[in-house]
Amino acid sequence: MDNTVNTAPHDERQSEGALPRFAVVGHPNKGKSSVVATLAQNDSIAIAMEPGTTRDSHRYPMKVDDVTLYELIDTPGFQRPRKVLAWLQGHSLSASDRPETVAAFVTQHHDDPRYHDECELLRPIVDGAGIIYVVDGSVPYNREHEAEMNILRWTGRPSLALINQIGSDDYSADWEAALGQYFQIVRRFDAVRAPFEKHLELLRSFGELAPNWREPLDAALEYLQAMKFGRDHQALERIADALIDMLGHQETARLGEFEPAEPLQPKLRQRWQAWQREREQRLRHSVEDLYQHRRLQRQESDLSLPDGDDLFGERTRQLWGISKGQLAAAGFGAGAVGGAGLDAVTLGHSLGTGALIGGLLGAAGSYYYSDKLTRVKLGPLSGGFREAIYGPLRDPQFGYVVLGRALVHWYQISQRNHAGRDVLVVTDADGHWLEELSRADRNGLQKSLQALARRRFEPSKRQRLIEQLELAQQAFGQWQLAKFSSAP
Repeated sequence: MDNTVNTAPHDERQSEGALPRFAVVGHPNKGKSSVVATLAQNDSIAIAMEPGTTRDSHRYPMKVDDVTLYELIDTPGFQRPRKVLAWLQGHSLSASDRPETVAAFVTQHHDDPRYHDECELLRPIVDGAGIIYVVDGSVPYNREHEAEMNILRWTGRPSLALINQIGSDDYSADWEAALGQYFQIVRRFDAVRAPFEKHLELLRSFGELAPNWREPLDAALEYLQAMKFGRDHQALERIADALIDMLGHQETARLGEFEPAEPLQPKLRQRWQAWQREREQRLRHSVEDLYQHRRLQRQESDLSLPDGDDLFGERTRQLWGISKGQLAAAGFGAGAVGGAGLDAVTLGHSLGTGALIGGLLGAAGSYYYSDKLTRVKLGPLSGGFREAIYGPLRDPQFGYVVLGRALVHWYQISQRNHAGRDVLVVTDADGHWLEELSRADRNGLQKSLQALARRRFEPSKRQRLIEQLELAQQAFGQWQLAKFSSAP
C-alpha cells in the first residue's frame, strides 16, 4: 500500500536484511490480523471471529512515499505447539543449537499438512523477522500457551508480547505476570482502539530490542509522524474546497421573457439540495481515502432534507452546536443582519440593550432570515430568455453546519484504526466546540464564511481560510479531548 505524504524524496536503500520485519503470531482468533491491519494501516486484511481465517502467511509492507518503513507478516495460529516443542526438545543437544533446531523443523515439515500452520508462522521468524506475540487479555491465562512461548523463545529472535483486549473481562494482570517470564517487553494494546501514539511506542520498543533496527525504526517514526501531519493538513484543504463549493453553489435554469419564476423554485431548490448532499459525500470519500479507509461502511444523517427535521431546523442547529443562543454567546456574526429592525433581531424577546451586542445581532438575524435568504433571482433579459438563479444560501450558519459535520467525520476517521470493521457512525456534535476558539479567530472564520455565502471570496484568500480551519480543527480536537476526559 502507498501512504502518500508530502515529504522530501528518499531512496529505498535498506537492504533485505536491514528492513525491520515483524511476524505477528499467537493462538488462533486472538486478534493477530487486527494487530497487523492497525500497524500496517491496511483495512483490506481479512478479520473474522472464526478460528482459521488466516491459513498462510501474508506480508504487508508499510510504505510512505514508496519507501518501505517496515513489514508486518500475518501468520496462522499455533495448532500443535506441544507436539512441535516435543520434537524440538528431542532434536536439540544444547541451548546453543535451539535456533538451528527450529529452522530444521521448518525444513523437514514444510510439506507435512499436520504442521502447515506452525511452519507458516515460524518460517518468517527463521528468516529474520522479529516476533509480536498476541494474546487475548479478556480470557484467563492457561498453561497451553507456554508451549507456544517456549517455541518462540527457542528461535532467539527479538520479541515482545501484546495483550489485546477482545472481550469485556480483564485478566491482563495474570497475563503480564506470565508473559514477563518469556518476553523482555509486554504491552497492553487494543488493536481496534489504540491511539496512533501507541503504534509508535511499539516501534520504539523494537528499536530497544534489536539495535540494528534502531536507525531504520527511528526513520520510520519520523515518516509516520510526518504522514499523520500531512494527512491532517490535506484533510483541511479538502474541507476548505468543499466549503468554497458548497457555500457558493448556485443552480440555474432558462426562463422565458414572460414565464413566471415561482414554479421553478421547488425544482431548483431540490437540485441545489441534491448537489449539496452529493458534494458532501465526495468530501467524505476523499477524507476516507486520504487516511486509507477505503472499505468502511458509514452511517450518518443526510445533509439538507427538504422537510421536517432538516438542515435548517432548530433541532439540527442544536445538534451541531450552532443554535442562535450559542452563536450569540460565542460572539459570532457581527453585522450579519445589517438593517434588520429590533423586533426581528430579538425575535420578540425583551433582551435589554446591554445584550444587543454585534454577535447577538448576527446570530439572531441569521436565524430569523434563514428561510428567507434563498429565493430564485432573475438575470437580465437576453435573446428572449432570462437566467433563473437559486443560491447561494445567504445564511452563514449553513457554513457552520457543513464545517461541523466535516470536522466530526474528519476526527472519527483520523482516530480510527484500520482493524475496525464496525459501521462508522458519524455522531452529532452535542456541544459547542466553537467556544474553544478565541474571539478574534471566531470573527475571522465568520468573515470568511460570510464572504463565501455572498460569492465574494477571492481565490487568493484560500490559504487564509485553510489557516482558519486549522485553528478550528485544533479547537475541535481540544473539545473532543475535554469531552472524553470529563466522561464518567
